[in-house]
Amino acid sequence: MPFGQTSKPRTRRQTPEARPYHHGDLRRVLIDAALQLAAEGADVSVREAARRAAVSPGAPFRHFPSRDALMAAVAEEAQRRFRTEIEVALDQVPAADPLGRFRAFGLAYLRWAMRNPAHFEIISTGRYFAHGSSAELTRDNAELVALTERMLAQAAEQGLLRSADLKRIQIAGRALVYGFARMNLDGHFPRWRVEEGDIERMAEGVIDLFIAGIAKR
Repeated sequence: MPFGQTSKPRTRRQTPEARPYHHGDLRRVLIDAALQLAAEGADVSVREAARRAAVSPGAPFRHFPSRDALMAAVAEEAQRRFRTEIEVALDQVPAADPLGRFRAFGLAYLRWAMRNPAHFEIISTGRYFAHGSSAELTRDNAELVALTERMLAQAAEQGLLRSADLKRIQIAGRALVYGFARMNLDGHFPRWRVEEGDIERMAEGVIDLFIAGIAKR
């Protein structure tokens, strides 16, 4: 090369692995991608979430070393959103009205499950990962169970319940809302002649029927 002539710097061709990452929060993007895959009924994997997020296949493993770790994060996010829905509903009912709060809890559960079917599927079944492997989910679920126990105990102290078997009432209530949400997710209501626009109204009526059944007249 003649003296004094400058050479242009060579542009290195980037491989897919070296592709720059443009998202602001990779962890969040991967969680959202995994949720989208679950909502579509597709198999969820770290690599497929990376493909949906348009990042290199190796990038997600800094945050999620395995599929279980990714699905645990998705479930924990779903549980946080669920918990927020419950807290907002309970804030609208006086603390001195335990049956009103128990009703609000059940309605919040159903509305959240019906509006967020993929989240409901992830945290209510063992299809995606073993729930017991997440300490956060285990702790949060125990707190919600304890919350319903306190509501029913308070209702019993106020003489509002027909039965003193609080555990049976609690499990019956759980079975009711879980079963209703499951029927909706599995598309059962058309065969029961319940139109899509009437499902939330039906949910409220079912909850009210249950409350009437356990309340002392």
